[in-house]
Amino acid sequence: METGKLNQTPAKKHGATTMEDVLVALHETKEERDLRIRRLFEFFDSSKLGFLDDTHIEKGLTSLRIPPKYKYARDLLRVCDSNRDGRVDYEEFRRYMDAKELELYIIFQAIDVERNDDICPDELSQALVKSGIEIEDKELASFMEHVDKDKNGTITFQEWRDFLLLHPHEATVENIYHHWERVCLIDIGEQPVIPDGISKHAQRSKLLLAGGLAGAVSRTATAPLDRLKVVLQVQRTKSGVVPTIKKIWREDKLLGFFRGNGLNVTKVAPESAIKFAAYEMLKPIIGGGDGEIGTKGRLLAGGLAGAVAQTAIYPMDLVKTRLQTCVSELGKTPNLLKLTKEIWVQEGPRAFYKGLYPSLLGIIPYAGIDLAAYETLKDFSRTYFHHDEPGPLVQLGCGMTSGALGASCVYPLQVVRTRMQADSAKTSMSQEFLKTLKGEGVRGFYRGIFPNLFKVIPSASISYLVYEAMKKNLALD
Repeated sequence: METGKLNQTPAKKHGATTMEDVLVALHETKEERDLRIRRLFEFFDSSKLGFLDDTHIEKGLTSLRIPPKYKYARDLLRVCDSNRDGRVDYEEFRRYMDAKELELYIIFQAIDVERNDDICPDELSQALVKSGIEIEDKELASFMEHVDKDKNGTITFQEWRDFLLLHPHEATVENIYHHWERVCLIDIGEQPVIPDGISKHAQRSKLLLAGGLAGAVSRTATAPLDRLKVVLQVQRTKSGVVPTIKKIWREDKLLGFFRGNGLNVTKVAPESAIKFAAYEMLKPIIGGGDGEIGTKGRLLAGGLAGAVAQTAIYPMDLVKTRLQTCVSELGKTPNLLKLTKEIWVQEGPRAFYKGLYPSLLGIIPYAGIDLAAYETLKDFSRTYFHHDEPGPLVQLGCGMTSGALGASCVYPLQVVRTRMQADSAKTSMSQEFLKTLKGEGVRGFYRGIFPNLFKVIPSASISYLVYEAMKKNLALD
């Protein structure tokens, strides 16, 4: 920034930002702004009905070349439609414009650290980095070029407003970046194209560390429920939760409830790292050059990445199951190395992959059910409780509910997998399935499901709280 320009920087305003500040920044009078908003409403109200519905909004957004697949029309309708009658009249539209322009000016001021009423590339880059997003110079230049309509190298508030006015989600730096990355189109003649930049987390290793620690704490806190679930899964005779708890206590006391947790925690980091790396590799393959893979693509990429990660760490999972299900000898916990060696010598290296097939078969259905339920619950929340994106606690609740539903649907595969892992005899997935069905009926496939479901709420809550605390301590917010 030039020194002369810095000397012209106005003093920082004190007090809450008001619409008067917005008018000053836009160099508009109240009457001029009223006329502009009225004309924008009339642009959407092409049928001259005096109100907007989702068809009007979608048609208007399409005219502005915002792809319908991003569902901005539906979200914009929800945000504007304060009386929930499925229509947006001018007053509702006006209230949205007032709130949105004020919100955009507040974040504009936050990014404009020099307080010279424009955003330069360095300021935009710093704001993105603080939000955990690192972009290359070429991508930053494309961002600036798209928003900077007068091509003077900086972004004024009017340009900022025009770029984001119809973006119905909360105006955070991350949301704004992804709005540009995913939706806003770069003009090349008559054909718009999606920007080819792909966001990169500047502190990916820290994010992995935060997620790994959150997973470790969560798994340790819910280890007793996990041990109880596994023991119940392998039992072929009718046995309740309370007798099983007494049995575990009788054999190993308190530590018995944490048997196998060391392995469970150890596999968090490699599993997450492998899954993340595989997902990043699969995204361009599935989505092509633009890096956009959509919901189905994310489901496929996530499922395949999960399969790769699970296959890589599966031997650890099998040893954990054996450790949790074998009987203590004279009150002593089985030795991990001795147990691993026995599996290798007596059953061969292939034994470490017993039950892999049912495990892999459950990945895509689980992810699909989880995602569908999560999106449905979020839509329900937006429709009946929130005007905009639900907050983190609501999203956490949606995630716990959808996760529990997904886990319940694929639970029979999990039971078959656990039984194959625990059995030293050679058995196939179909043999184990038929054996369970004939001997125990359908109920046999749901042994241990209640401890599994009881894990969901504390596990998700602890993971969320620890992850957020780690993000704060590692300066990832």
